[in-house]
Amino acid sequence: MTRQTALPAALPPRLISRDAAAAYICVSPTIFDEMVADGRMPAARKLTVRRIAWDVRELDSAVDRLPRWSNGAPAVEDSSWGDIDAA
Repeated sequence: MTRQTALPAALPPRLISRDAAAAYICVSPTIFDEMVADGRMPAARKLTVRRIAWDVRELDSAVDRLPRWSNGAPAVEDSSWGDIDAA
């Protein structure tokens, strides 16, 4: 992954490559491709005719929607606030 020299070191890139996106969510590029194909991860953004990249914010949102692991048992959604009526 090449970082543009014009970007300050303290400012992380908003769009990242496939390999960086896979590393960002802690999976291999092959597993990342499967997750994009089945909709668990977002599709890439088209930058040019040949260049694509993933939006870090969209990756964050997709990770937030992944089910939680519960020591081998199916994940149970937290419904403890379900009985609270909104004003």
